[in-house]
This record gives sequence, C-alpha cells and structure tokens, in this order.
Amino acid sequence: MLAGLAGVLGATAFTHSAGYFVTFMTGNAQRAVLGVFRDDVWLTITASLLIVCFVAGVVVASICRRHFWVDHPHGPTVLTTFSLVAATALDILLGGWEQTLLDFVPILFVVFGIGALNTSFVKDGEVSVPLSYVTGTLVKMGQGIERHLAGGKVEDWLGYFLLYASFSLGAAAGGVISLVVGGSQMLAVATIVCAVTTGYTYFHSDRRTLVKES
Repeated sequence: MLAGLAGVLGATAFTHSAGYFVTFMTGNAQRAVLGVFRDDVWLTITASLLIVCFVAGVVVASICRRHFWVDHPHGPTVLTTFSLVAATALDILLGGWEQTLLDFVPILFVVFGIGALNTSFVKDGEVSVPLSYVTGTLVKMGQGIERHLAGGKVEDWLGYFLLYASFSLGAAAGGVISLVVGGSQMLAVATIVCAVTTGYTYFHSDRRTLVKES
C-alpha cells in the first residue's frame, strides 16, 4: 500500500510539473550532472535541490524514529502527510486553486515527504523495504527468480514483484486521477490519499502492535 502511495505521489509531481522526479533520485543525480554539460544551470540546481530535500526527509524521519517513533511504523506516513499539506497550501498560495502546473517549491516538500516515507520499514537500524527504489527492487526480484529456478521457492521473488506492481499501480492510479484534476487539486487529492493511508497504517499495524504488547 505504501509503495502504491509512492507511485501516486511520483505521478502527481511528474504529470503536473516540468517533469520533476520525486521518487527517482538516480534520474535526478544524472540531471544534476548533465545540466552542467548542457549549459542548463536551472536543471542542475533543481535536480540538486530535489536530492537534498529527499535526503533531508530521510534524515528527519530517522531522527524522529530514533527519539519519538520507536516501534511506531505509522510515523513516517504522518510526516509525509504534513509535508503534502504544506506543499498543497503553498502551491495554492503561490498559484491559486485552478492552476494546472505545480510550482517548484511545493515539489520540494513533496520530495521531502517521499524521503520520509522510505523510512517506513526499518530493521536493525537499516531500511529493509525502500518503497520508491524500483531499480533495487527489480534487482532483488531477478535474484529471487534465479534462486527459484535453482530449486528455491516462489516466495524468493514474489514479494519484490508485488512491491514493484504496487508502485506501478500507484503510478497508474495517479495518472488516471491527473486526467480528471490537475495542479493544486491533484496535490490535494494526493494529500488525502496519504492521510487515509496514514490512518490505515495506524489502525491496522501500529495499533495491533500496541495491543499485543499490552
């Protein structure tokens, strides 16, 4: 479900902006470097800022997990929701409710939220399920398929396939929604989706953990 949310957010930013990546930091790293060779300073600056904000989201969420969200898996989605609320409010303030393209500054809040969202699953202090890192997911899926062919089980790769499929379906859902609403309205829809997801993770994951512990 969280991978699907990442897909929705990625579609929101990409379809209603100048093609900014909020989930694909590999692409942003390439854009930051290639902008220098294309004499496109703005491309380098924007791509670099997106990377910085993504990393900042990871750092802030990790600090909060260490000090405030211990054993509370819904914490990162709360931070992501707040980031999207801020992005939506700022975008409306800058361009109004009816604008079709998102401004760049609100997108920085979105990518911050994506960075935070990627810390949702942590094991032994390390991220165990990078929700928007599709390249790594496909590599692990390929390795799992090889193990299955060598006598392993379907479970060796099925989980990674489902993670990839969830992200892709989320992107498709975001694309469909973008055909109906755009700009600030699309960002508001993404915020609502994130808030609903946050509620789901609390009532069906975090709360059950607390009940078991009591």
